[in-house]
Amino acid sequence: MGPARRRDALRLRGGGSPPLLRLFPGRLSAFPLFLLALLLGFASLLWLQLSCSGEGPAAGGQHRGAPRQPCPPPAPPQPPREDPAWGPHRLALLVPFRERFEELLAFVPYMHRFLSNKRIRHRIFILNQVDHFRFNRASLINVGFLESGNDTDYIAMHDVDLLPLNEHLDYSFPEAGPFHVASPELHPLYHYKTYVGGILLLTKQHYELCNGMSNRFWGWGREDDEFYRRIKGAGLQVRRPSGITTGYETFQHLHDPAWRKRDQKRIAAQKQEQFKVDREGGLNNVRYRIESRTDLSVAGAPCTVLNVLLDCDTNETPWCTFG
Repeated sequence: MGPARRRDALRLRGGGSPPLLRLFPGRLSAFPLFLLALLLGFASLLWLQLSCSGEGPAAGGQHRGAPRQPCPPPAPPQPPREDPAWGPHRLALLVPFRERFEELLAFVPYMHRFLSNKRIRHRIFILNQVDHFRFNRASLINVGFLESGNDTDYIAMHDVDLLPLNEHLDYSFPEAGPFHVASPELHPLYHYKTYVGGILLLTKQHYELCNGMSNRFWGWGREDDEFYRRIKGAGLQVRRPSGITTGYETFQHLHDPAWRKRDQKRIAAQKQEQFKVDREGGLNNVRYRIESRTDLSVAGAPCTVLNVLLDCDTNETPWCTFG
């Protein structure tokens, strides 16, 4: 039997190629391979959708490994403006952000449902830094404060990778002073007594009294430690949750340092400057431009994305660049 007839015989008996490849007659070209990849991708997405839990973050938190992406439930309806059960105050949830889309897809629907279940009127602002400088969490929060509008009267400085698991956590109007939701007794990672990062609520009046946050902190860390000194200097007292018994399992921390590295470089005089109190800068001198402002929905949960271009005076803070 010649080579050609042998190939025909193998084809008739189903031999010579795997079952999936036999879906495409003849030799495989680029287009059938592309179509096969699309079919496999669609099957993977369908399997993910059918296998995800729909329960949101697991109780007890998952502090190690890549973040689990829950199936977001349908978003709750917006409250009627005249419903007194929702109270008179409105929260601006300010979320500093850069290239953490997996966490964002879980965060927005989860927080919208969490706050709606507590009947807290709110708007979620994603402060997306799109310039080429190092990440500046404090400046982004200053920008979010200035851009949040007059229809909100208090803010939450909220990390995108921290989800509250305990429904008794208080996100209501902090009239008595700054309220640190992610207190050292509850945060899964940071336990020192002057810590005020993660999730911190302030009235807009109190934030202005502190002149916002310092704009000198480029890269990861220390900006919240400096802000603690501003709070004390303004004569304000930090309050924290009481009666919460879930300890370090009060929050789910989505961040995984193995695949999401933090920018912890200390460049030039940054090592000395990071422990100083900035007595001049803050809300009054943050330099930025809004490239775009987009209202969108994530799994039915509304949010506003601000693409922010920060500016840096390299004479004042040369550590704002990666050079």
